[in-house]
Amino acid sequence: MVRGFKILLSIIILIIFAFLIFIFAGSQIYTDWLWFNNLGFSHTFITMFFTNFYLRLLVGLIFTIFIFINLCFTRKPLLEYVSIRKDDTVESLFGGEGNSFMDWLNKKRLNYIYLLGSIILGFLFSSISQDLWKIVLQYFNQSPFRTVDPIFGKDISFYVFSLPFYHFLREMGMVLIILTLIAIGIIYTLASGVSSLNEMRFKLSGRAKAHITVLIVLFLFLKAWGYRLSMYDLLYSPRGVVFGASYTDIHANLLGLRILFYIVLVIGVILLINLFRKSYKVLLWGLGIWLLTSFIFGNVYPGFVQRFQVEPNEIAKEREYIGYNIEMTLKAYGLDNLTKTTFEVQDNLTPEILAENQATINNIRLWDSRPLRSTYRQLQELRPYYSFVNVDIDRYLIDGEYRQVMLSGREMDQNKLAGQARTWINQTLKYTHGYGIVMSPVNRVTTEGLPYFYIKDIPPKTNVNIELTNPRIYYGEKTDNYVIANNKSQEFDYPLGSRNAYFNYTGSGGVELNSFFRKIIYALRYGNIKFLLADDITSESRILYYRNIKERVRKVAPFLRFDADPYLVVLEGRLFWIQDAYTTTNRYPYSQPYGNIGNYIRNSIKVVIDAYNGSMQFYVTDPSDPLAVTYQKIFPDLFTSGEEMPEGIKRHLRYPQDLFIIQSRIYATYHMTNPTVFYNKEDLWNIPTENYAGTSIDMRPYYIIIKLPDSDRAEFVLMLPFTPANKNNMIAWMAARSDGEKYGEILVYHFPKDKLIYGPMQIESRIDQDAEISQLLTLWSQRGSRVIRGNLLVIPIASSILYVEPVYLQAETSELPELKRVVVAYKDRVVMRERFDQALNAIFGISEETVETEIEERPEVVEDIPVTIQELARQALDVYQEALGSLREGNWARYGDLTEQLQDILERLNELSAR
Repeated sequence: MVRGFKILLSIIILIIFAFLIFIFAGSQIYTDWLWFNNLGFSHTFITMFFTNFYLRLLVGLIFTIFIFINLCFTRKPLLEYVSIRKDDTVESLFGGEGNSFMDWLNKKRLNYIYLLGSIILGFLFSSISQDLWKIVLQYFNQSPFRTVDPIFGKDISFYVFSLPFYHFLREMGMVLIILTLIAIGIIYTLASGVSSLNEMRFKLSGRAKAHITVLIVLFLFLKAWGYRLSMYDLLYSPRGVVFGASYTDIHANLLGLRILFYIVLVIGVILLINLFRKSYKVLLWGLGIWLLTSFIFGNVYPGFVQRFQVEPNEIAKEREYIGYNIEMTLKAYGLDNLTKTTFEVQDNLTPEILAENQATINNIRLWDSRPLRSTYRQLQELRPYYSFVNVDIDRYLIDGEYRQVMLSGREMDQNKLAGQARTWINQTLKYTHGYGIVMSPVNRVTTEGLPYFYIKDIPPKTNVNIELTNPRIYYGEKTDNYVIANNKSQEFDYPLGSRNAYFNYTGSGGVELNSFFRKIIYALRYGNIKFLLADDITSESRILYYRNIKERVRKVAPFLRFDADPYLVVLEGRLFWIQDAYTTTNRYPYSQPYGNIGNYIRNSIKVVIDAYNGSMQFYVTDPSDPLAVTYQKIFPDLFTSGEEMPEGIKRHLRYPQDLFIIQSRIYATYHMTNPTVFYNKEDLWNIPTENYAGTSIDMRPYYIIIKLPDSDRAEFVLMLPFTPANKNNMIAWMAARSDGEKYGEILVYHFPKDKLIYGPMQIESRIDQDAEISQLLTLWSQRGSRVIRGNLLVIPIASSILYVEPVYLQAETSELPELKRVVVAYKDRVVMRERFDQALNAIFGISEETVETEIEERPEVVEDIPVTIQELARQALDVYQEALGSLREGNWARYGDLTEQLQDILERLNELSAR
């Protein structure tokens, strides 16, 4: 009885343990479903989660049924064997005296044992990868590429969608056959033992031989299928001078695989015939031929062809296959339809030409994102718990003028809260969101070398035609933890002098905590009982989680790749994030792989995320991408046609930098479309380097507003120059368009090879060699300041090239970089001045009216400008006293405005004193 109680107690403990595991795992799954459902993506969740579950179940059932059926064939010989083996050892183990093993192990019980064993083996050895659901769904929803491979003439969709599925079927089949052979082999070996007290002899019965033979035939047919699939895998061969099937692969390996395919098929057929003829001589010959052929065509013959046919005449033998690699690589990376033209450099810039390209001149970027981020943090974070994570570049129509701007969201960084303030209430209920943005034009600075702001402060103040009625950021790049919004205690909104403004969330983001059951589930998920105890959580409160936009998009669409730089957009008074998404695969035949990306990439999906509600729209902007169309079939509730994208969002789409970097690095080699030139690497290009903050770095693509050759208006493009391999002069530049219907067009401009065009590093060297510039920079460095030379911009204007590099100065004890000089280079001249317009004047001798003044003139303090020193001094004292009062109250925004006004007054006072 005690033993029975222990067994019962153990069972109860196991049940409780299993129940707890189920509850905790179930809370994660259920809350994820609630999250997907809130976004309107419940079908996507069900498809991803249950497809994998059903596939695991289906594969396990197939394994179980197949193994059980085969085990049933062994039932009769095993029972016959048991009836013979009635020794004392077996009887003592199964029933004791007077009971034989046969009395216990009858047919019914053996069926139960077989079924249990089949279930264990079936589900234990039928494990599948996490990505199987994607392989299966892509196969059944595949879309054609309408491009065929050059060897077998099959559509690329066969390689991307069908071939991985066939490989999976074959691998599962091989595992199943081998597992079954082992299981029945053990049983037949045991059942075939005919024993006496002194000896044991084994002899397989005809039934066992036939059964094992059929399984071996199935194994051989799967092996033959494997050879057939390996023929297509040759198109991913790394053997030759380029990626893809080489001369040796086609003329040796492919031949060997075809021969092995037929040999194995013939052996399988011979085995089936042998079931009736009982002759093994032909079978042994077949197996010998198979092994010999595998050795010859797997190692000897391909090595012979490579060494004695290919290597002595490599370019002649590989030319055709190099051509295939070039063609397929350009198609896979979207570089097959770019526009190539010659950029005739005439170096004939005049004031008239500059005036015609005023949009370009007025949008030359003087602010680099790295020092500007430090400046934003020092001037506009305003409170220690705010953070500017990144600085984005975009363009807006500012007062009727097309302007390039830089902007950043002021996000809540709870890690910056004081240690005693990092309580669950503060981090979950109080400090829930960031507030506002800063925006500044790319080329305007104040007299102190600081950015001029279009939008600044808290609450946001704007002096342009951009409204920001809802500046709250609940979803961003720094929102890494969950929060509970719309609670009784109210959420901190923004600082307001010596007090704070509070807010209650009214958006649709997150999941409502409208029941006690949901509170329990979330308490289990996050391991915090405060969900149940906190009085501030009401039935209208909403829990917001997966708030980091990078994590958010990957949670919904783990099958996509995403750009590293989501950017913020102001539209109709609200804030939105735009996240570029990529479809990729490593199954594009002959295409050169790039890192861990694969060998095919398209930016066919744009994700728009509401910074307040967290809602996401996945727009398919390139319906010609078969991968995007396939995903759209699989997840109809997730993807939306790009035609439904709001026009306001379309105006802010930009060509993504990550994709452009990949394409430019591929094109640096694959612009050589002649196989002979490609083989010899006669015209290899490089991405140029530049000096940044004293370090040589690879030049990154940069956004710029320019008027492209043969274009009638300025547009927002992403561009990058190229230099020849091992040389520093510039040989070409690539541009990707971002505006309107021309979005996505790629243009490559080649410079004439008979003319020297300075590259970025040559300009950097000329700056270093200029005595006046070098002397000043050295002097600054010796006075306890850090000189930061920003990005060097290569700017095509009309038929000339202009180079611009900003120079920042930062004190060693300060985190506030200031723009102090601008270097401009043109032809053989290099000048450095305090302002960009001054530098242009020095080079071209043009009037200052031609170029928009970069120094921001501050507004007057009073309507009637004082004309006496006494009036100015009195006004300065009034403003100073008011500023001190704002400082004591903690009203930092007002304090900043007053100090700016005080500086204006003092400057005017200085001017008046000098007269």
